[in-house]
Amino acid sequence: MPHRLKRAVDITLVVNIFLFIIKGIVGVLSNSIAVISEALNSLTDIISSFAIKRAVDISSQKPDPNHQFGHNAAQPIAAFIVSVFAFVVGINIVEESIKRIIEPQGIRAIPAVYVVLISTIVIKIVLNRYQSYIGKLYKSPAIKAAAVDSLNDILASSIALLGVLGTGLGYKVVDGVAGILVAAFIFKTGYEVGRQNIDYLMGHSADQNFEKRIRETTLAIKGVKGVNDLRSHYVGNKFHIEVHIEVDKNYSTLVSHDIGNNVRFTLEQLEDVQKVFVHVDPV
Repeated sequence: MPHRLKRAVDITLVVNIFLFIIKGIVGVLSNSIAVISEALNSLTDIISSFAIKRAVDISSQKPDPNHQFGHNAAQPIAAFIVSVFAFVVGINIVEESIKRIIEPQGIRAIPAVYVVLISTIVIKIVLNRYQSYIGKLYKSPAIKAAAVDSLNDILASSIALLGVLGTGLGYKVVDGVAGILVAAFIFKTGYEVGRQNIDYLMGHSADQNFEKRIRETTLAIKGVKGVNDLRSHYVGNKFHIEVHIEVDKNYSTLVSHDIGNNVRFTLEQLEDVQKVFVHVDPV
């Protein structure tokens, strides 16, 4: 595993553990469902971080007899599990928040509540920017999913802060409403992460722009007269490409074979491509 990718995973895990502890303590002391919801949100982040850490480790392993094309699917699988877990936690938060709206409870707006929520917003802003950079740098679906989660955490913490402020002004029902809104952002995280990674798991094909790039790259190779068929699908977070190339029918088998190998080697150098299968058609 690249050192910077591993460090990003470890930093995310440590930050989420820290936030869960302080939000859990302050949530219990203040009796605020909005803050308690935030603590549960951080708990999902911890579980997500462990899943991502394990997935990144697995995905970096070399191919073996049981996984001959590598372990790239580990990260999308982990990210999808995270999205499902987010929905489960969100439902539990909504249930408790509705109870708080029906029977409002007083909360203790201690100064630590404001400090923790404001600190969470600042920390998550910095973490989101860092995760986004590392996710793009290493094309990591799991780290990109974590970046989306951090962005939604910023919005959720802002809602929780407004809920505490509203309750402090005497509007007890605001705490329950804020809890539901926090849950909404947890649902949003689950949906966005799940939608992005289901394409990886379902073997979605490349978009038209990438396929156009594949065709142009192939046609630029010496000896290739045309491309008559091109198919692609995700295996993990990388593409497998099947391409049919046209070569002069008068070429010897050896020359045609060398042209096909040249196409394969060239396309496999592209960042988003893992494996290329070339079929040679004499014309």
